[in-house]
Amino acid sequence: MTSGMSTIQAEGGETVFPMSMGLAIVVTDGTPTQLPGEPWPRPGAHKLIARSNGEYLLVGIRGCGPAGDRAQDVGLGPGDICFYDADRPPLLDFPGHARLKVFLLARETLGLDEHDVRHVMAAPVSRSSRLGALLSPFLSELADTVPSSQPPVGEMLAWNAVNLLATLATEQLGRDATGTPDAKSPMLSRILRFIDLHLADADLSPEVIAGAHHISVRYLHKLFQDEGTTVGRWIQRRRLEECRRDLMHRVRGRQTIAAVAGRWGFLSATHFSRVFRAAYGMSPSEWRDTAGPGARSRRR
Repeated sequence: MTSGMSTIQAEGGETVFPMSMGLAIVVTDGTPTQLPGEPWPRPGAHKLIARSNGEYLLVGIRGCGPAGDRAQDVGLGPGDICFYDADRPPLLDFPGHARLKVFLLARETLGLDEHDVRHVMAAPVSRSSRLGALLSPFLSELADTVPSSQPPVGEMLAWNAVNLLATLATEQLGRDATGTPDAKSPMLSRILRFIDLHLADADLSPEVIAGAHHISVRYLHKLFQDEGTTVGRWIQRRRLEECRRDLMHRVRGRQTIAAVAGRWGFLSATHFSRVFRAAYGMSPSEWRDTAGPGARSRRR
């Protein structure tokens, strides 16, 4: 995790601002020739095609997993927000004097799995859409504000930026604000509510869930498979979200990290710390100290 608002001058005139929570912001002017990320000079790679001069917002996601089928070329208008695979950046077809503001972060930080990433990269978020109209100017201003921000303010800006980008990805996936799949089945809706009510039960399992709803375990797995996830992955994701919320607000006094983990069904504090870091790119203690309400006062 990088703290502070130091500036790194990258190749090609790009300016990189490393922030906390594994987020980096890259700002480039002129005639952009490539996007930040791993080199991917593959002939025939799909293109991002700008319709005119102006400013473009892009979100580079690291750790996308194996490449899928070749994506379609994407047309962008100024102010549109486009997710792309930072491990395999697309080619650019941009006019001169375009300004790119790129947010780079790991897919785990956004709460995405490999299947999710393919969906959010399918289409850009238009500047004229409901969330695009709200987030495009904010993200643009954020990229301009970062260099002059003091570390405590910058870290909170990073935290807000990551959460807003996660919200944007959530809408792209057809989920509600809590990250719930857009369940087409009334049965799945009941199961998701049941899981939320029993997250604290350490013995919550596919067998318990299937038995409570009088369905087979095989059918239960099929319901989640249709939504691009698994029962176990969904339970773990929801538990991590509740633990992250508790650590941020420091609920119930000064509970230890192990106590927060146990409250939401994690039997092992070591296992909890490992999966938390894998999901969010930092340890539970780093998250608590960075995002918690006492973070600024502790630094002072």
